[in-house]
Amino acid sequence: MRDIAICFQHDMCNGLTGKASSLKLLPSFLGNPTGREQGQVIAVDFGGTNVRVLLVELAGNGQVNIIDKRSALLKDKNGKYDYTAASASGLELFDFIAGKISEVAPRGGTYPLGHTFSFPCRQHGVNEAVLISWTKEFKTSGVEGRNIGELLQAALKRKGSSHVKSLAIINDTTGTLLSTAYTDTATSIGSICGTGHNTCYLEPCHPLTGQPMIINLESGNFDGIQQTEYDRQLDQASERFGSQRLEKMASGQYLGELVRLIVHKLATDGHINSASDRLGVPYSVSTEDISPVLADESPALDAVANMAARCWGITGLEIGELAAIRAAARLVTKRSARLVAATWAGVLIKIDPMLTRRHTIAVDGSLYEKMPGYKPHLLEAISEIFSQNAKQITIKLSKDGSGIGAAIAAATVCNAKS
Repeated sequence: MRDIAICFQHDMCNGLTGKASSLKLLPSFLGNPTGREQGQVIAVDFGGTNVRVLLVELAGNGQVNIIDKRSALLKDKNGKYDYTAASASGLELFDFIAGKISEVAPRGGTYPLGHTFSFPCRQHGVNEAVLISWTKEFKTSGVEGRNIGELLQAALKRKGSSHVKSLAIINDTTGTLLSTAYTDTATSIGSICGTGHNTCYLEPCHPLTGQPMIINLESGNFDGIQQTEYDRQLDQASERFGSQRLEKMASGQYLGELVRLIVHKLATDGHINSASDRLGVPYSVSTEDISPVLADESPALDAVANMAARCWGITGLEIGELAAIRAAARLVTKRSARLVAATWAGVLIKIDPMLTRRHTIAVDGSLYEKMPGYKPHLLEAISEIFSQNAKQITIKLSKDGSGIGAAIAAATVCNAKS
């Protein structure tokens, strides 16, 4: 883990100075909030097929109150509309979102808006984010290569909500960091540990400005890690072979598949009896499926047996075979946490080599929040890497931080302008 941390730190330094790096180090053009930002702010959280809109009251003393909220699917379950399809235009998509904003935006006065937009963007300013390419099966036409802030502001004008002003566009990791930093000034890292994985951090002196700035690392693409045969199999069968190496080893999208590959090899080598072809079907077990397996301490390993029967059609396994499946799941999950912790360590070594001050790591995502044992594995790894200095590091859940973080981002920009 220490070697990985040093390698990660070197990649960060290379990226900041324009040298070759597997990390993107995308500027957010935002520093940390002071915690004194006040007023009503609107936030849009758009990172998947569900878009959330919040009207948030910032009290100026680190307190956040959600006054109103809306949540809407961009793809109707009954097929009435699908704003994620190529047949839908960007104008239709942003008009739909602007309509939801209009529902929570009071009339009278001007309301700053922050927008969490969790797709790959080229950021030229705090409110200037150009979509590079859609991901997550989005195909909406007329959006790639366009400025997201301008598209949203134009839609707000069409909907009669010009009193709502788009001021900031951020990544979900930045939102996670900001939402915790509003109440905890020691927050220096924000991380998503869920279906996907990414990390951002507060760079004390960014080369562009000479000032503190939050940097989106796009850390899922970090490649300074030794792959196992199972990692190589998964990578070679993926849509983007050779990219997102850390994400494929650590995120919830892939942990279940890694377990399947290991169990399939055990069966192929004769260590597990399986007459089922379903074990050879890629992604036939999800990370959610292995969650109860991790916590199974029952004498007959019932949760393991249930998962094997339900996902793979395998029944009648001996206790030793079930224990082997559980061991694979636990090893894959523990490794995920240790890899993530090692990259956080790399960030801390970069910004505070001697750990002379306190650091809070803000985390959101289903792995951290719900996966049995995941948080203890992270804490154990941090303790191993930093030994006595580990007491300087706190890990906090930033629940739904991407939405509240967007509001804080807009308030931060508004505060700086005034």
